[in-house]
Amino acid sequence: MKKDVVAVEVRGIIPTNAGVAVFLGNDEKVFVIYVDHSVGTAIGMFLSGTEKERPLTHDLFALVLQAFGAKVERVVINDLKSGTYFGRLILVVENEIQQRKIIELDARPSDCIALAAQQKAPIFVSQPVWDEVDDMSEVLRQMEEQHKESGDEG
Repeated sequence: MKKDVVAVEVRGIIPTNAGVAVFLGNDEKVFVIYVDHSVGTAIGMFLSGTEKERPLTHDLFALVLQAFGAKVERVVINDLKSGTYFGRLILVVENEIQQRKIIELDARPSDCIALAAQQKAPIFVSQPVWDEVDDMSEVLRQMEEQHKESGDEG
């Protein structure tokens, strides 16, 4: 299953009343995925390099991957159905038992984004999803302005 994909990165993370708005995109377009507060906080911490006193869930998952000689190679947001995004976590395993093995797992896009941020792995969006999402660049700009005006740096 090799579809064309578009490279994106996290362009903004803004807390909302219902969770966290994670804006993904590139110079062409930005779109938003809403995630729960805990995953949004984790994404922000990974992007900013915040030190944590104890491992969070995504840290634990990364430690398990590392123990098995695996790492996140990339993530792909590959589908959008009825307003729900779907993601794939692509792992590469290289150890003394497996020379090199690629593993693709179904995963929530929020977890994919968090793990990509943590491991500095690239994020992609399938071309059909990219074509379907609306450009939210102006919304992001306005939300960032409101966020700064409210004195809520973070």
